[in-house]
Amino acid sequence: MNRMRLVLGDQLNINHSWFECVDTQVIHVLMEVRQETDYVLHHAQKILGIFAAMRDFARQLVERGHRVHYLAIDDPENRQSLPANLDRLIEQHRIDTFEYQAPDEWRLDRQLADYAQNLAKPARMVDSEHFLTGRDEAARFHATRPQWTMEPFYRRLRRLHDVLMEPDGKPVGGRWNFDAENRKRWRGNPVEPPELRQGHDHRELWACIIAAGVRSFGNPHAGDFRWPLNREEALQQLDAFAQHALPHFGDFQDAMSEHASRLFHSLLSFALNLKLLSPREVIDRAQTCWRAGQAPLAAVEGFIRQILGWREYVRGVYWARMPGYANSNYFGHQEDLPDWFWTGATSMNCLHHAISQSLEHAHAHHIQRLMLIGNFALLAGLDPRQVHQWYLGIYIDAFEWVEMPNTLGMSQFADGGLLATKPYISAASYIHRMGDYCSGCRYRRDQRSGELACPFNALYWDFLAREQDRLGSNPRLAMPYKLLQRMPVTERSMLRDQARDIRKNLANL
Repeated sequence: MNRMRLVLGDQLNINHSWFECVDTQVIHVLMEVRQETDYVLHHAQKILGIFAAMRDFARQLVERGHRVHYLAIDDPENRQSLPANLDRLIEQHRIDTFEYQAPDEWRLDRQLADYAQNLAKPARMVDSEHFLTGRDEAARFHATRPQWTMEPFYRRLRRLHDVLMEPDGKPVGGRWNFDAENRKRWRGNPVEPPELRQGHDHRELWACIIAAGVRSFGNPHAGDFRWPLNREEALQQLDAFAQHALPHFGDFQDAMSEHASRLFHSLLSFALNLKLLSPREVIDRAQTCWRAGQAPLAAVEGFIRQILGWREYVRGVYWARMPGYANSNYFGHQEDLPDWFWTGATSMNCLHHAISQSLEHAHAHHIQRLMLIGNFALLAGLDPRQVHQWYLGIYIDAFEWVEMPNTLGMSQFADGGLLATKPYISAASYIHRMGDYCSGCRYRRDQRSGELACPFNALYWDFLAREQDRLGSNPRLAMPYKLLQRMPVTERSMLRDQARDIRKNLANL
C-alpha cells in the first residue's frame, strides 16, 4: 500500500509523529506553487523564507531516510496548484492512500477536504500536533458566555497546562496579568540586543522565483537572509532571545523607536508559525528563565500571554467565524490604501519608519502594527479588507489564521467587537508617549488643526464624533467621550473639517 503524505509550507515540524519511523511505502510531498504565492501579493522575504525552509526540511527528511517528492516552483511538471499536482503525483507514484495534516487556513482546509472527498481512494486528515488547543476549543469555552474575551480563556489554559502556577492552583506572584507593568518608554538604555541571527545566501533560489514569474514587493535580502529556516536555527534564536531580550521584553514590549527596529521582541513568530518550534517549548523556556532568576515575572508572563493566551485565542476566533469573517466591515469603511503603504513615502515620521521598516525587513512589532499603521488605517476609514490583505502580504509571520483576527478584529474593529472590547485608537499623544518619532516629524503632535497639525489628532476626535452612536456607550471609551462632550462646538466643527481634508488628501500626507 503506497501512501502519500502532503506537507504544506507552514507544517515543517520535524518532530511530528509522521517522521518517527521510516517507511519506504510512504512518500512525503512538498510543493512550491503559484496558488500560494499569488493569492495575495506577498513580501519577497516571505516567499523566499518559506521556500528556503521547505527545501531545508525536505533535505532533512531525505537525510533521515524518508522518501520525498519535492516540486520546485520552476519545475516544468509543476501545474502550480495543489489539486492538479496531487492528481499527477498520485498517478505517477501509484498511490493507494492520501493523507494530509490539518491546514491552518480556511481556504486550504476547504480545498483539501473537497479534494479528499472526491478522491477515488482512501484519504484522511491528521492533526498538525502543534497547537495547545483544538480548533473549536475557544468556541466551546465561550458557548455559554455573553462575550468572547481572551483573559478567562488564558487563565483556563494556564491551569490546564500548569504554566506559571503555584501548587495550590493560584497564579505565581498572586496575579494573572502583569500588563500594567509592561508599558515603559525606551530611551536607549538598555541597548537593543545584537543581531545574532545567522545569514543565508539564497540568491540562486531568489533568481528561480523571479524567473518563474512570481510577483512580490519589499527587499528580499536574498544574499544575507536572516530568518531561521530550520529547527536548529530556530532554537538558536530562542536561546538568543532568552539570554539577551526576554529580561527586558516586559518593560519595553509596547515601546517604539526609529533607532531600534527589534528592541526586545523575540522574532520567533515566523519559526513558530512554520512549526519549526512548538509553542509549548517556547513557553517552557520562558518559564524556566523566570524560575532560574534570569528574567522578571512581568516580562515572562507578558511573553507567555502572547503565545498561550493570545495566539491560541485568535486561532479560536478565526475558526469560529470563518468564512464570513473575511468580509467584516462594521464601520463601512471604503477608502483605498494610499500608495505610500507600498513605499513608505509619507511625511508622517512614525508611519514612514514603521512602513519602511516593514518593507525592508518584512517585520514590525505588534505596537507598530496596531497603534501606528492599524490606528491610522481605522481613523482614516481605509477599507478593512485591503488592510487585511496588506498585512497578510507584508509580514513574514502573517498567516491568515493569526493575521486576519488581529487585523479585522483587534486593529480595525471591523467585526464590531467580537474580538476586542474597544477600538485600539489614539491621537498623537500616545504615539509620543511610547516612541520617539514625533521629534523628527514635520507635523506637530501638539496641534489639532492647521497645515502642520499631526493628522492623528483630527482623525481621532472626528472618528469618535462620527461613531458616537456605535461607540458612545462603550465603558472603555468613557473618558475620551467625556472630553469630546466638553469640547466647544466650534472646535468640534473645526476638527471635522480638518479630518475631512486629511481623508481627501491621503495620498499626499
